Amino acid sequence: MEKNIIIQPYITEKGTLLQNQNQYVFRAGERANKIEIKKEIENLYKVKVEKVRVLNKPEKTKFFRGRKSSRAGFKKAIVKLRKGEKIEL
Repeated sequence: MEKNIIIQPYITEKGTLLQNQNQYVFRAGERANKIEIKKEIENLYKVKVEKVRVLNKPEKTKFFRGRKSSRAGFKKAIVKLRKGEKIEL
């Protein structure tokens, strides 16, 4: 069974500011680890990764018209590239 490692770039205001520091944010698969994320980014974008940070965003409870629902949580990966490397998103 093949698992999804990198799902998509995660574009936010904070993520855009991190690009100035050569860091990029991606939405990762639930079962992906740092080593797999690093290899996948290097293969997809042909760049050298210096560091990977991973965090789990918890699900969020929402109320809509008096009814309670939840938005699914996900795993987020912040990837730092070596100096001089760049990803075009």
